Amino acid sequence: MSEALHDAVMRTSLALPGRREGKARDVYELPIRTGASPRLLIIATDRISAFDVVMPTPIPGKGRLLTELSLFWFRFLRNQGIVADHFLGDDLSSVPELDPGARRLLQGRSMICRAARVVPIECVVRGYLAGSGWREYRESGAVCGVRLPPGLSLASALPEPIFTPATKATVGHDENITFDQATRAVGGEVMERLRAWSIELFRAASAHALARGIILADTKFEFGHALDTGELILIDEVLTPDSSRYWPLDRWQPGRDPPSFDKQFLRDWLLELESRGEWNRSPPGPELPEPVVEQTLARYREALERLTAPVPRSA
Repeated sequence: MSEALHDAVMRTSLALPGRREGKARDVYELPIRTGASPRLLIIATDRISAFDVVMPTPIPGKGRLLTELSLFWFRFLRNQGIVADHFLGDDLSSVPELDPGARRLLQGRSMICRAARVVPIECVVRGYLAGSGWREYRESGAVCGVRLPPGLSLASALPEPIFTPATKATVGHDENITFDQATRAVGGEVMERLRAWSIELFRAASAHALARGIILADTKFEFGHALDTGELILIDEVLTPDSSRYWPLDRWQPGRDPPSFDKQFLRDWLLELESRGEWNRSPPGPELPEPVVEQTLARYREALERLTAPVPRSA
């Protein structure tokens, strides 16, 4: 693992304009070529966050795993013909502004995408009760204003997938809102389209995952208006463990929180630190021991391998 840390990308500093840094990704503007659309270079680093704090230790290879899975889903969803997206390519030889060293370092963890004006709504679709949805249901019997049947338990399958929007927070947690609140923020016509697209995307991805023994419990999509045409398109990453809750089908049981293919191992370790008074969810995060790094990465790798595999043959 010590050798892998040398290849980890924690932060980038490229000679490109418009640098923006999120919890896990760095974004740059690419020079506009004659007759071409505005483009972005989106880089998935090996940073990892939990409880809204970026940890000081990278997860080597995480960015490449998530990029590979996101590219798989973009191609899969394009075949469904549901909505256009922002992905243009991942061949960095088309970015002459990068020197050969940077190109080698960033290959496999980068996407070249159409630039878009982001719709400031997280388009969350839930097929199961978990996380903030479960907490809301216990309090009110509804999630984001969507009334659900009584008697559901943690991890219960919902009768139908539900659309539960949230605000896009620049810091801290996103906040769940009702569809009416989202409509007032960005307009009814836009939200009707985003709700229909999101549920259709979720159904297609859920069926694909379930055939491979994985439950897609919930996920979030992001959309934006392409800067060149103004059309609404799917943007950001898509259906990765950082934006989705995946459970192994054979470990799922209503009433219990199933293990997930994401950074839950890291969260559990941090909660143990918190219980001992060794961390209080404030920056800086603690240095991660090697077993936590390895176990977290293993869950991302398993998600990629299983979701991109052919459907297993029945015995």
